[in-house]
Amino acid sequence: MKYRTVTDRSLFAAGILPLALSLAALTVLCAALRIPMADALVYRAEGAAVAHGTELYGFTVTRWHLPATYPPFAAILFVPTTWLPVPVLKAAFAVGNALLLALLVRLSCRFARIAPRPAVLLAATAAGLWLEPVFQTLLFGQINLALTCLILWDLTRPPGSLGKGFGVGIAAGIKLTPALFLLYALLTGRRREAATGAAAFAGTVLLGALVLPGASADFWTRRLYETDRVGKAWIVDNQSLQGLVARLLHTPAPGVVWVAVAVAVAAGGLWTARRADDRWGVLVTALTALLVSPISWSHHWVWCVPLLAVLVAEGRSAMAVAVAAVFAARTLWLVPHEGDLDLHLPWWQQPLASPYALLGIVVSTRVAIRLRPGGGWPRSSPRP
Repeated sequence: MKYRTVTDRSLFAAGILPLALSLAALTVLCAALRIPMADALVYRAEGAAVAHGTELYGFTVTRWHLPATYPPFAAILFVPTTWLPVPVLKAAFAVGNALLLALLVRLSCRFARIAPRPAVLLAATAAGLWLEPVFQTLLFGQINLALTCLILWDLTRPPGSLGKGFGVGIAAGIKLTPALFLLYALLTGRRREAATGAAAFAGTVLLGALVLPGASADFWTRRLYETDRVGKAWIVDNQSLQGLVARLLHTPAPGVVWVAVAVAVAAGGLWTARRADDRWGVLVTALTALLVSPISWSHHWVWCVPLLAVLVAEGRSAMAVAVAAVFAARTLWLVPHEGDLDLHLPWWQQPLASPYALLGIVVSTRVAIRLRPGGGWPRSSPRP
């Protein structure tokens, strides 16, 4: 027993070392580049607008002139960010996101039904820091990891758990796109879970309307449909179908072509998710949401963490390595993308400019093919 304890401590220490080195390297890099954490500053400005009663959707901050884009409920949640000085807020976001990554790794393992040693969890967290979506989330001071953890925690709770679906509904109230998980729950026969999530989402809308009636009317009748306020859809930062189609067609407004492709992918994705086992059903739903959303910045793709966990759990090591390479390679930043160069890329640079969108399509298509009779896709796990 004593020998085993010493061994476990050694293994734990072996996991601590790479994590400490990764965090130290990340800290030095952020300090050297003077990372502005622009999105954290937007959240702070949103919270200040709520606290001071100023117009929520009328300001821009940072040298990039970034506006508020989330529903009023999110702005209410951001009020506490105004209580901290900016340097402390940035440090809190950096530490918080590092801790959330560790939580996401743990939740992803539970989702994939594997129980690795603590040393492995620590090493996976150390490596995960350098996956481009996670790395960008830390640099921007984003909330993607928090939302993914909330959704994955809710989805991995036992069937019939009190309030199951509530977490997904709250996540949808903050950033809208998680609402597709409610439709997935409905399509897979979990009506109570879908109803709970829909009620939670409605509650966020109601709270926003009560606290910020003017901003709520502005958002739900106008700002929601102004997707160009979020940013240019055609730049390489956008890894959704709209960005992919815009770059392929060399046009900033792909219009009806993008809509047709998005509708087809949404229908195919939900059909596949409904038929797949619960793990792949959830992953395909997440990929579908990222693909059909008008804007899915590269840092939105932190769902790569549970995707990798499931591939490892199923013994698909080669595929896991390939997927990890796609999310670590940063090819989208290697192609010319200054000004409007994103719209003039030659055909051979298109896969480099849209790696996540293409990977999402490939993975979803592969799941759909394996669901065909004789396809060989495992369907042993029951639905939650």
